[in-house]
Amino acid sequence: MAAMARASSGLQYPDRFYAAASYAGFDGSPKSSSKAVRSKFSDEAALLLYGLYQQATIGRCNVPEPSSWHAIEKSKWKSWNGLGNMAPAEAMRLFVKILEEEEPGWYSRVSSFFPEPEPVLDVQINNDSKAAEPIIENGNSIPETKTISTENGSLPETQDKDVLVEGLGSIVVYDQWVSPPVSGLRPKARYEHGAAVIQDKMYIFGGNHNGRYLSDLHVLDLRSWAWTKLEAKTQSPESPPEKLTPCAGHSLIPWENKLLSVAGHTKDPSEAIQVRVFDVQTSTWSNLKTYGKPPVSRGGQSVTLVGTSLVIFGGQDAKRTLLNDLHILDLETMTWDEIDAVGAPPSPRSDHAAAVHAERYLLIFGGGSHATCFNDLHVLDLQAMEWSRPTQQGEIPTPRAGHAGVTVGENWFIVGGGDNKNGVSETVVLNMSTLVWSVVTSVQGRVPIASEGISLVVSSYGGEDILVSFGGYNGRYTNEVNVLKPSHKSTLQSKMIETPAPDSVSAVHNITNPTRDVESEFEGGQEGKIREIVMDNIESEHLKNKSEQTKELVSTLKSEKEELESSLNKEKIHSLQLKQELSDAENRNAELYKELQSVRSQLAAEQSRCFKLEVDVAELRQKLQTMETLQKELDLLQRQKAASEEALKAKQKQGSGGVWGWLAGSPPPEEA
Repeated sequence: MAAMARASSGLQYPDRFYAAASYAGFDGSPKSSSKAVRSKFSDEAALLLYGLYQQATIGRCNVPEPSSWHAIEKSKWKSWNGLGNMAPAEAMRLFVKILEEEEPGWYSRVSSFFPEPEPVLDVQINNDSKAAEPIIENGNSIPETKTISTENGSLPETQDKDVLVEGLGSIVVYDQWVSPPVSGLRPKARYEHGAAVIQDKMYIFGGNHNGRYLSDLHVLDLRSWAWTKLEAKTQSPESPPEKLTPCAGHSLIPWENKLLSVAGHTKDPSEAIQVRVFDVQTSTWSNLKTYGKPPVSRGGQSVTLVGTSLVIFGGQDAKRTLLNDLHILDLETMTWDEIDAVGAPPSPRSDHAAAVHAERYLLIFGGGSHATCFNDLHVLDLQAMEWSRPTQQGEIPTPRAGHAGVTVGENWFIVGGGDNKNGVSETVVLNMSTLVWSVVTSVQGRVPIASEGISLVVSSYGGEDILVSFGGYNGRYTNEVNVLKPSHKSTLQSKMIETPAPDSVSAVHNITNPTRDVESEFEGGQEGKIREIVMDNIESEHLKNKSEQTKELVSTLKSEKEELESSLNKEKIHSLQLKQELSDAENRNAELYKELQSVRSQLAAEQSRCFKLEVDVAELRQKLQTMETLQKELDLLQRQKAASEEALKAKQKQGSGGVWGWLAGSPPPEEA
């Protein structure tokens, strides 16, 4: 890229350092006593400035350690001795940087006492010198010129590869964090806030500062790098303005020109997760009405937008109970759904990172519990709803929590975090297709990039992707903005890990790769960015070395293709045979089915006839019972008839005896 940078007025190094030292009280004048310096700065800042001044002006500390009776002198000695072999030029830049953090307006107060350099200096980027963008003081731009000599085609060895370069002009450097010259009123320093990008604007909402939850909303224009605080309103203009509930540990998701603030810790937590919506066009907040059973309220969870759904995993509830449940909010129906996935889920955790790959796989990395931090990687298949824990490759990151991540293509960049002891200094990237980790860059010291609760978003600048970080906590709260332009050549990176480069290329790579700073942009004259040259050379050498192997591979593939075609023909014949057998079996099955239907009809007819016979048998049984009753009655009548006949005969006999007696003259007997 052959853009032109224009460096206007501003002191160059080392004059800028001496001006800063004079302002701070290190110029050798009577005002430069330790008491005068301590009155301007905190003890920690004063000791650090003293050590850097001694390192820049004298060099490495070679004086003996003072006695413990002299506490101040011993503290000053420790500050100086702790810098080790730091180069004087590096100490100068750090001195000025710390002074700018402590006294942002120092340069405007002393600039009138120092002569300005040449009015205008044209600098060709990627050429023999470089101009940095202006720094910002109280909302005003103060240009600063940084010139790097390239005499004899080499760079000075005093450049610091870990100091964040200031100015947008330096974003020509790939895979290095730089500090853009922001203007406007910066948000309060914070961590555990939410960040999202809509239309080249980064929105920052909420967060935690000194244990207090925040509810302010700020926006950073990623083209002009100007901060603006938004005064949000309620959705209904008739109602009085509602005070937005401060929160931290929430997730801010861009969706249809709106921002969704999901979950988060609050002073008075609700029972269920709350989802709030901010309309960027009307600057209004409103509560999102959802249906179904929402998850329990929490913070430190991960919220991932997959299509038109939000996937929520883990976090920590209001009772500090760690969670590993899985929920999905359908943004079309606004309905919650709790997912019971198969497989072993990640252990309960919070402050982890999540990303989606190919709109199907949800990746969970890191996070922490109450006692430890993790560096495990879990994958959820969103179609099969099945958890798995794949094998990670490459430079596997150390355990961490409170980190942030964004995806650029198939690359997942992870920034910041900590392990309950120190902040993580490496910026790492995972190729989500190959699951190979690699380190993008690393910083040293307690810098904002190595912070917990940091936010990270992806945007574009000059037609290329950039990562933008904000805030965090690493012993102190920060509100700094840092930018990294990733090279993200994932295919080449994975090849470099699997196949060693040729010796000539490795030598160039070993020389240039460790620096990873502004100097690497100018090595090799005017031939462009050294990182791209190295990668192009690696790819060229790799292709040359693999040309013969490729031919052999092609011939091998052809023979395998023939074998596969032969096997395919056999399988086709076998498939036809199986189809014929299947057809015969289906025909036999049809005939058997017909016979079965016939038997079923005959069985139905027999069942009907049996039923009729049972009815007839029942009727005959009734008739038989009736005949038995009649027979009994007949027997009784016959016995009665017989008795009657006997009685009649007896009477007749008695009657005949009476006639003869009468004839004989005897009277008839009396009847009883």
